[in-house]
Amino acid sequence: AQAEGNEKRLFQGHYDGAVSEMGWRQLDQLAEYCRDFPLEAVYSSPLTRAVETAKAVNRYHGLPLQLRDELIEINGGDWEGKPWDCFPVDYPEQNRNWEQFPWLFEAPNGETMKQVYDRIVKAVLEIVRENLGKTVAIVSHGCAIRNFLTFAKGLPVEGISQVGWCDNTAISKITFDAELHPTLVFA
Repeated sequence: AQAEGNEKRLFQGHYDGAVSEMGWRQLDQLAEYCRDFPLEAVYSSPLTRAVETAKAVNRYHGLPLQLRDELIEINGGDWEGKPWDCFPVDYPEQNRNWEQFPWLFEAPNGETMKQVYDRIVKAVLEIVRENLGKTVAIVSHGCAIRNFLTFAKGLPVEGISQVGWCDNTAISKITFDAELHPTLVFA
């Protein structure tokens, strides 16, 4: 759901801000939307904004919420908690990569985009392996989700520009065959 960092236009990454007022309204709508999903497990990043989103997904299911550190957002290093409008001036090369060549992005003292891609792919595939044949909800963050959707489309991290950003509380559906090959149903 929308967090205060979205509202204030801050780079959130690992920054653990609260859900915004609009975010709480989004969560109520999300809970109703997910009410009849046949969920059998719910996983989440440990950051507050993701945990609250996962609780909304799970509101009518009552499943144990399973936190996984590997589902966390990109570590923004020196960008954490800073306003977006400072990056073109303070970090022009990294800002250009973020906007135009995201596969080359590396947060100063944080993660590279390739590290996020590898981490989120490994984490989701482990969850799938543990839940073969089940319907599972996995709640993460914009950059991490964009990386996984890139993988689900059969693209390496260099293809991330071909995948758009999802909105807060967006839902994507991905199915997996017995060999853990993904099929993106919708995003």
